[in-house]
Amino acid sequence: MTSDFKKLGIIAGGGSIPKMLVEHCQKINRPFFVIAIEGNADKSWVNENVPHLWIRIGQAGTGFKKLHDEKVEEVIMIGTIKRPSFFDLIPDMRTTAFFAKIGAKSLGDDGILRALVKEIEAEGMVVRGVHEVMQDLLVKKGCLTKCKPNKQAQEDIRRGVEVALTLGKLDVGQAVVVQQGLVLAVEGIEGTDELLKRCKDYKRKGDGGVLVKLRKPQQDMRIDLPTIGAQTIKRAKESGLRGIAVHAGNGLIVDEADVIKLADKEGLFVIGVEPNDYL
Repeated sequence: MTSDFKKLGIIAGGGSIPKMLVEHCQKINRPFFVIAIEGNADKSWVNENVPHLWIRIGQAGTGFKKLHDEKVEEVIMIGTIKRPSFFDLIPDMRTTAFFAKIGAKSLGDDGILRALVKEIEAEGMVVRGVHEVMQDLLVKKGCLTKCKPNKQAQEDIRRGVEVALTLGKLDVGQAVVVQQGLVLAVEGIEGTDELLKRCKDYKRKGDGGVLVKLRKPQQDMRIDLPTIGAQTIKRAKESGLRGIAVHAGNGLIVDEADVIKLADKEGLFVIGVEPNDYL
């Protein structure tokens, strides 16, 4: 029996979503091939049961050739990518040509990723967002937990939305922590986990702060959407936060039922927000 699905190429970084996507493809019998990024993708699931190739970040030529050889038609880029080492950045000829072409336009992560999408599509493949394949990952609007944000928390969310949108326009980061109207920390290249660790040192007395994560205004929905999971809840609790607000319909929640259960246990709220409601 042949599959009606187009073959999917999965460019896999870290975190659990790449594995979830592979398991989804296996469940629905969709053909796929994984390009696993060394130092990022988890070796525990990228094994002999998963068709794959390991590459360094600088081996774009090798990755493109393999995707063509595998007759991949659609591509999803998913998972976290750590700051690369010098060795990781040693480029092959294809990667060198890519960076030479985008030149000064590569002013931030979002700019590079959008250029990479164009490059993949120039190779004859269509780039998809993970939410187009696994719709249940998108954050729903409204409070998802038993704990609800009070008046102060709502005001902190409003301030966080304002700051996060400004950061996003500058292609700086997606997240900010606000407590009692004060910005404790903003996300740069370090990622949300490190942001939460850092803001713990600046926590004030009284009601804890709120983590706000939004998609950048100019950001392509197919790449690097703001994401939360059980680890985010744990870090938020450790840092004394009282809740998390995520861009509704534009952010991802990994294992939603587990996240909500843990948040309820820890007394934190999780809410899907539409930025325009707070401006």
